Amino acid sequence: MKTGIIGLPQVGKTSLFKILTKAKLEDRGYSNPREAHIGVAKVPDDRLDKLSALYSPKKTTHASVEFVDVAAIGQEALKETAFLTSLRNVDALIHVLRAFEDDSIPHVGANDPLRDVKNVEFDLMISDLTQVEKRLERLEKDLKKGRTSELEREQALLLRSKEALEKEQPIRELEMTAEEKKLIKGFMFLSQKPVLYAVNIGESTKLGDDLEAAVSRYGLSEVAQRPNAGATAICGKVEAELAEMDEAEAAEFLSSYGLHESGLVRLIRKSYELLGLISFFTAGEDECRAWTIPAGSKAPQGAGAIHSDLEHHFIRAETIRWDNLLAAGSEANARALGTLRLEGKEYVVQDGDVMHIRHSG
Repeated sequence: MKTGIIGLPQVGKTSLFKILTKAKLEDRGYSNPREAHIGVAKVPDDRLDKLSALYSPKKTTHASVEFVDVAAIGQEALKETAFLTSLRNVDALIHVLRAFEDDSIPHVGANDPLRDVKNVEFDLMISDLTQVEKRLERLEKDLKKGRTSELEREQALLLRSKEALEKEQPIRELEMTAEEKKLIKGFMFLSQKPVLYAVNIGESTKLGDDLEAAVSRYGLSEVAQRPNAGATAICGKVEAELAEMDEAEAAEFLSSYGLHESGLVRLIRKSYELLGLISFFTAGEDECRAWTIPAGSKAPQGAGAIHSDLEHHFIRAETIRWDNLLAAGSEANARALGTLRLEGKEYVVQDGDVMHIRHSG
């Protein structure tokens, strides 16, 4: 999973990237201020941690997310090839919105997250519209030379996309068949990418309540409920402090704010939901590991995430829910209790399954 972090200047976008990926950007010399920063974040998962405590493996491997922090967004930036390439190559966007007050960090005008959503969305749609119009011109010429059903389907879909964009409707809100999505996948339209709005609020004594209320307080409930969109809130200042603490300190610090998890855990979980992803686990004495797959994947596709050979030679999957395995205390106990079961090729993998793949390879 590759996620682009976007936003206007001075919203806390790069700070969020540094907290997520533990990147030390000041140690690296960037000659081009528009150069994208790329880093990898471990996906926190207490289910995996508990499985690891049960097995005491030599290695525990969490799932990971690649984050791309691009320069501040705007119409001028969106005309630059390098900037566009960085943004087009991601699967989803996290749009950081400023809602905190800080005189030491200048900001043009009053904080207004909903206004910023609309302005950035407009810029993304203008970029897509330019691309659509150029392709439609070429298609028209190609169709005059010779009509094919594929060219006609592409033209119809692009005309529908053009109509939506001209009405200021992002492409992510258009209903499309799997075949249609495949047809325009190569364009990597920016307004087609799922988007998670992250409202960056200020620190307060009642931070837990403020985080819960932030999406509705700043008028983002409606945009967050649109197709392929979502919203959450973080407090960048608190997250930066948490990033410097060990686990016990962090838990105590969070509870002092009435919180049981960090905003970053919530942010990554929301990203998974938005992209329709789930995690399953493999567990043993050598390694406990989380694997990321699309929701609705069948057991052979889950096996394929581990290794392509396992998908080709799949026979059965020994499967148990992570919490049932913990309750049983061991696989042998789970087998005796009947909670460890054998599943075939049609089994749909569930979030939190622990699987051992039987194969003929």
